[in-house]
Amino acid sequence: MTCYFRHLKGAFAKAGIAVTPENKREVDRLIHELVHVEYKACPAAWRAVKAKLQEDEDAFAELLRRKIVPRLR
Repeated sequence: MTCYFRHLKGAFAKAGIAVTPENKREVDRLIHELVHVEYKACPAAWRAVKAKLQEDEDAFAELLRRKIVPRLR
């Protein structure tokens, strides 16, 4: 779980997401949902996220901001 978060620090910062011990699992679950990967399938989620980052990190950060930030409140 969250094995790929270290690679997302820049995208999280751009999206305004502060990952904490309290919300880490929820952020992980929401990212899996966002990339259409079954929850807890970390390698598959990372492959999907990595592809989105390589395609356009700013667009992925914006997607995180729009889809995840509201659900963390």
